[in-house]
Amino acid sequence: MESGLAHGESVFINFRRSMRDPKEHGFRWVDIKQLRFSADPVDDEGLLAALIGHEQFRDDYAGGGVLPDGPRHGPYWLGSITPDLYAPISQEKAVQILRDWAAPLRDLPTGLEADLRREVFARVAAADGIYYLNELGDEAVHDWGRVHDCFHEFVLVDRAAGRITLIVAADD
Repeated sequence: MESGLAHGESVFINFRRSMRDPKEHGFRWVDIKQLRFSADPVDDEGLLAALIGHEQFRDDYAGGGVLPDGPRHGPYWLGSITPDLYAPISQEKAVQILRDWAAPLRDLPTGLEADLRREVFARVAAADGIYYLNELGDEAVHDWGRVHDCFHEFVLVDRAAGRITLIVAADD
């Protein structure tokens, strides 16, 4: 177990940016990584630090996958991200951000809605703590970090399940 966390399940949901125009080439996607933590009491800041230190966090979300020694996380330099940059938010706020991003006009196809409900919103509902990584500013953005139109990152802590879940929702 690295950084006190063990990687478990990963889920990837990919869909077109526009539900109305199937010719549009842009996509939206959600990448979900679940990691288990031990029953030893650790506060949420410690769990966030362990997540940041885990190799699964070293993903630029631009097609390269996880690079165990990689210097990037999403659009940011890995060294720019610290636990205190994650703001606690309510379940309602997390759901609002995700729904507004996924389909501003609320016209999700039935299958996609079911996938998001099962893989994203059910996990949000089960979380004891929800943290949102706010925009870090230009100095934290790596050399090609603006490849995504939107980048939303949530960390869910589910103590009953002994699980921390990293949810990244982005456009490309």
